[in-house]
Amino acid sequence: MDRKALLLLFGATLAWSTSGLFARAIPLDTPTVILWRGLFGAAGLLVTLLLMKGRDGLGDFARLGRAGWFYALCSGLGMLLFVGSLKATTIAHVAIIYATVPFAAAALGWLVLHERPSRVAMAASALALAGSAVMVGIGGDGRLIGDLMALGMAAAMATIIVIARARPEMPALAAGIVSAVWAPLACLPFASLAGVTPGNVALMAGFGLANSTLGFALFIYGSRRAAPVVTGLMGALETPLTPLWVWLVYAETPSAATLAGGALVMAAVGWFILTESRTPQP
Repeated sequence: MDRKALLLLFGATLAWSTSGLFARAIPLDTPTVILWRGLFGAAGLLVTLLLMKGRDGLGDFARLGRAGWFYALCSGLGMLLFVGSLKATTIAHVAIIYATVPFAAAALGWLVLHERPSRVAMAASALALAGSAVMVGIGGDGRLIGDLMALGMAAAMATIIVIARARPEMPALAAGIVSAVWAPLACLPFASLAGVTPGNVALMAGFGLANSTLGFALFIYGSRRAAPVVTGLMGALETPLTPLWVWLVYAETPSAATLAGGALVMAAVGWFILTESRTPQP
């Protein structure tokens, strides 16, 4: 097992799990937040590319190829479908469907890359899914269109995981910049300047740089070094971590079900890491 990949993916999950904090702090409509967050995130990713490769990094956009453009398309669609699903169905349904990403990534990786996931990874994924279900509950209050959007988001996430694994030489950072530009710009007609104060701009800049730039950069370099099911499983940690930060900052006490389900998810990932770490690294 590649321990460096696990650290990178864990860092990405920590960065992404701050979304609840920023969403709670920014009193603006969703399209406006997506627009500003995305553009700040894209700027941060571009600076990262230039710091790593200098002006030569700009040539990566010309080397995207079909895989890179497809990655950018799926990444942007995943973000838009995720936000749309939160508006169109219950958060409970979105959380549970998101927890199926390890299974979707494992199935797609098996079909495309012929990488058979280990029994431990699949068992830990099932345990994490059960924990997510306990956290949010399983009810019939969702709406079909929102649930379908959440399924689309999960499929997009699984797809970019497999693309990154299949094409490690692909300039994924450049592809991430493209996705971080086109998806927010799609929200431009629906965004508003009402309430866009310097304080809110600063919060949206932090949202873009911490949650988008840092998270996506770490994910890019971690996902190309880990099996799809492992990448998806590490991402499952976002489900319990997001409400944890909100609890710590805003003193919103989580329910017993949230605590129990979150503990189950974290135990599943911890068990997987401890078990797989005994396997000699190649």
